[in-house]
Amino acid sequence: MAIQQLVVSDLDNTLLNRSHQLDPLTITTFQQLEQLGVTLAIASGRHFLDIQRVRAQLGVSASIISSNGACLHDPDDRLVFEHVLDPSLVAQLTGIKRPDSVRLNLYTPDQWLIDRGDARIEAFHHSTGFKYQIDPSIAGHARSDVCKVLYLGPAEQLADIEALIRARMGKQVHLTYALPNSLEVMALNVNKGRALEQLLERLGMTSAQCTAFGDNLNDIEMLEVAEGGCIMENANPLLFEALPGREVIGHHDQAGVAKKLRALFELD
Repeated sequence: MAIQQLVVSDLDNTLLNRSHQLDPLTITTFQQLEQLGVTLAIASGRHFLDIQRVRAQLGVSASIISSNGACLHDPDDRLVFEHVLDPSLVAQLTGIKRPDSVRLNLYTPDQWLIDRGDARIEAFHHSTGFKYQIDPSIAGHARSDVCKVLYLGPAEQLADIEALIRARMGKQVHLTYALPNSLEVMALNVNKGRALEQLLERLGMTSAQCTAFGDNLNDIEMLEVAEGGCIMENANPLLFEALPGREVIGHHDQAGVAKKLRALFELD
């Protein structure tokens, strides 16, 4: 009989190692879990098309929660839901004056757009080959196809942008950080936790049947929903403060998720 459990994991600094790649033990573990009948999902701030390639490297069937919960796709890549930002909010968000060191990014259903190229960003996506498309004209336009607005840059400059957004439209959007240098803005009430709740309902499972893994502020809601929410040893210190009762497991660069799962499901 299949094990009625859902395992959902973040990617960067959680399932992926320091080189932004999958450890061989992680691949083996996920494939063994699938053979046991465990249901799998990936939940990341990354674009769906990027996560899709990581899933292919895992070699498993898994639902995909992308853009911090803005989109949910089933294991066959059918779109379950998609929450885009209101066009007027996109125009306001992209029209904010930014320092030259801050890159403006937009995630649409089929594109990752950026105002100017940045080699520092490319390292994160080297293992999947997913790349941005440079479009200097993305600022200030009321687009109806934006799942996420992303600002990449120095933390202190992002803090200023965050304060401005909260003052102008804080009750209309959801803001979070996937990394200290990555300020991410989605439609109001869009987060990984909400998406996970909808996935659990779709699967006919409860939060007690869910184990989740994360490392940063964009994982808070997901780890609150999953009764088996686990925090990475290398997590953002603010995540430990936000979720003081959650279990802390190993380091992402030492296949911490795989080791926890192997112990949990007695694979060793």
